[in-house]
Amino acid sequence: MDNKKLKTENGELSMEKHPKLEEAMAEIQRGSSEIIGMEYIENLINKYLQTGERFTIKAGFDPTAPDLHLGHTVLLQKLKTFQKYGATVQFLIGDFTAQIGDPSGKSATRKMLTPDEVAKNAETYKEQVFKILDRENTEVVFNSKWLNALGAAGIVELTTTYTVARMLERDDFEKRFKSQTPIAISEFIYPLLQGYDSVALKSDIEIGGTDQKFNLLMGRQLQKTYNVGKEQSVIMMPLLVGLDGINKMSKSLGNYIGITEDPNTIFAKVLSISDELMWDWYELLSEKSLKEIEELKQKVKEGMNPKIAKEALAIEIVDRFHGEGAGIKAKEHFDKVHKQGQIPDDIPEFELDEQNIVDALVNTKLASSKSEARRHIKGGAVRINQEKIDDQNLILKSGEEYILQIGKRKFAKVKVK
Repeated sequence: MDNKKLKTENGELSMEKHPKLEEAMAEIQRGSSEIIGMEYIENLINKYLQTGERFTIKAGFDPTAPDLHLGHTVLLQKLKTFQKYGATVQFLIGDFTAQIGDPSGKSATRKMLTPDEVAKNAETYKEQVFKILDRENTEVVFNSKWLNALGAAGIVELTTTYTVARMLERDDFEKRFKSQTPIAISEFIYPLLQGYDSVALKSDIEIGGTDQKFNLLMGRQLQKTYNVGKEQSVIMMPLLVGLDGINKMSKSLGNYIGITEDPNTIFAKVLSISDELMWDWYELLSEKSLKEIEELKQKVKEGMNPKIAKEALAIEIVDRFHGEGAGIKAKEHFDKVHKQGQIPDDIPEFELDEQNIVDALVNTKLASSKSEARRHIKGGAVRINQEKIDDQNLILKSGEEYILQIGKRKFAKVKVK
């Protein structure tokens, strides 16, 4: 960027560009898939750098599950970057809209949640987001506050702002309509309600995943319709690919890392991703600069083991959610168990009656069911005192102690009464 004046969206000239604006915009654009209203964002950040005047950025999270995973933190990391450059985050918990369910990317109508389920999940979200966001520059808001107040008359008025034909232009609705898959009227209302959030909050910017484009643009449109005096800029971030390297991170697919999982589990899961996927995770999740990431890539090209770079990423992620130093401890634990074949020090202990190995694996929670326990034994994944076993009828005898193990990460110490 040169030192000329910035232009506003209506073509008017604003103040001189701040020397740090270029650096700020590079960080803002990092990893993003699409940005609509870039000039407005530049002006907001430039004004903050020049005068200290803050602006708002909104991100909505429907509390449809009790915990956040790394996929959610892609948006949280970007929000944290915005806070660095003058944004007050409107962390919107969609306690009203979660009861309907976002139809984005869905091939069927979602099950409606109860108010109690939503309230319980919302509380965990409030606790977890401040592992990343600056609490001082974050407003936690609930959309039930204004959507309940909107009432039936207000919602009917809201539905007049958009046509069914326009709704059916949306890709997922179009596919379902052509395949004669039912679409509930509530699903048409959902993007209108999300858009109205931006009207109520008068947001300057909204951020979401690429699958949210229709909903994000709805907020921009409704701000214009309701004469808010601004049209929010929109930033879309790619969906984080999960542990399988194929699908977006999702609890339902089991390819996720929960931010409340223990340090050893998070560390081991990060190390399990492919070398190629690692660089995408670095760009979307790491606080390292793009220059630092490029230097790491170059070292790998020159012969450094990519596992070293992956371990650095794993340590950074563990530290973020469990405190500085937790990542190194998780690495030491991983090395002890995986490299040296040793048994970790902090394994859970159980006192059981005499029983067979299948029951013991279930009772120690190493397996979720007897059928799963049998599959692990048949597949050669089960060890007793570090010796592989294949006998599903093996009895753990009274008065004996055993170390049970499934795979490389699951251990339990058993004392038989």
